[in-house]
Amino acid sequence: MRILLTNDDGVNAPGLKVLERIARTFSDDIWIVAPTEEQSGAGHSLTLTVPVRLRKLGERRFCVTGTPTDSVMMAIAHLMKEERPDLILSGVNRGANLGEDVTYSGTVSAAMEGALAGIPSIALSQSYAREGMGDTVPFAAAEAWAERVLAPLIATPMAPRTLVNVNFPALPPYAVRGIRVVRQGLRDYGRLRIDKRTDPRGYNYYWFGLGPMIETPGHATDLEAVADGYVAVTPLHLDLTHEPSLAVMAGMYS
Repeated sequence: MRILLTNDDGVNAPGLKVLERIARTFSDDIWIVAPTEEQSGAGHSLTLTVPVRLRKLGERRFCVTGTPTDSVMMAIAHLMKEERPDLILSGVNRGANLGEDVTYSGTVSAAMEGALAGIPSIALSQSYAREGMGDTVPFAAAEAWAERVLAPLIATPMAPRTLVNVNFPALPPYAVRGIRVVRQGLRDYGRLRIDKRTDPRGYNYYWFGLGPMIETPGHATDLEAVADGYVAVTPLHLDLTHEPSLAVMAGMYS
């Protein structure tokens, strides 16, 4: 099995090294094509107005001066076009990608690009307690649980234009309660927090904060599963059409 690894934290990110160790439990044919620098929050953006540069760092290891989407496209359409990957793994991201995060996340978007190309693709993210952690993220839960999460996903064909989003809780491996397959959650956007501050020169600047999550019966979302101590596995699909509205809108113009 030929596996392509990528991320949005950059080619030198600790989480990518973790992902490589995980991937090598399934195959020795590992390719790495990742952004040269961090691209967190890049979403599914594509570089169109400046050149994209490719650098070879080692055997089957490359970096791209662009976004996660650029990296996957460069891998599929150029580096690996003669023998495309059988699987794309994106991550392991520094921080969770839950709820509406999937629309902003470069980690998830790299997997989306793989799904568009018809390649089974999985995004993996490690939640962590941000307070006092800085850049130090414990990936122990991902390292301990990833193989048992990935094995059945890899063995089962994915529906066309779908991908899987996996999030590991911020817990030591022994404290993880198991694996739950759940739907994508949604935070309360109306309670989004914007923290206004003033720099030493008197200019205002702002930090965006995340609103609280909306609880659902049975805690059936990725937000709640991770908060409850489970690994959250969420199937996503790329068709954003809202089916119930099709007939209603068609009636507007008949």
